Amino acid sequence: MFQAEDGIRDLVRSRGLGDVYKRQVLGFAWSLLNPLLLMLVLYLVFSRAFTTTQDNFALYLLIGIVTWRFLNNGTSSSIRSIVGRASLVTKVFIPRQVLVLSTVLSSFISSLLEFLVLFCLLVFFGVDLSFNLLLFPFVTAVYFVMVYGLSLALASLYVYYRDLDQMWEVLLQLGFFLSPVVYPITAVPEEYLKLYMLNPVTVVMQTNREILLYAQMAPASSLLFIALIAVIILAAGSAIFNRLERRFAEEL
Repeated sequence: MFQAEDGIRDLVRSRGLGDVYKRQVLGFAWSLLNPLLLMLVLYLVFSRAFTTTQDNFALYLLIGIVTWRFLNNGTSSSIRSIVGRASLVTKVFIPRQVLVLSTVLSSFISSLLEFLVLFCLLVFFGVDLSFNLLLFPFVTAVYFVMVYGLSLALASLYVYYRDLDQMWEVLLQLGFFLSPVVYPITAVPEEYLKLYMLNPVTVVMQTNREILLYAQMAPASSLLFIALIAVIILAAGSAIFNRLERRFAEEL
């Protein structure tokens, strides 16, 4: 019992937002500056190519960047959430899924604050916001489930395969360019469009743009698709985690 209480206290103290930005001059401000600076760089590089075919290209970019960053940051940090807290795994009796959940939640809070800044910019630049904005919490919750399920699988597999983080970094770089972060959907050849739209991150990203930037009602098919994919990913991630966690203590 006392071990569990000590473990919970250690978990609460470990790797929160304060720890992530500890000893940095600008602290949490970097979480807000990073997507803005990345938007500026990408805008300077791609504006000539896409500003004529894509309205509000800077805001289009920013929505894509903030959406992508949650997947990128959430999975990249949670992949080590078990190995990085070995003492809690081997000595304390707590649900090990909590270790992954706490890490994903930290990235999720950062992402919500980035979206808050984005909302302010949308208002500042005179973008019309409609009641379709009420769909945003649903899309965000579904996206969280998706990232959490993926993180469960990655964190458990990393206990056994320590080069997985390097492989995942490469896959994230590839996924960045396979998702419409910097280019519009219209740039995708029509013969590949159906296959391209099977990427759930693409659908989440486009749904966020429809809700936030274009004041449009997101198609019900898109909402059902990402909800179904989120459930599948969570179920698969949980199954992998539950199967592999039996030997966590031995592998650590």
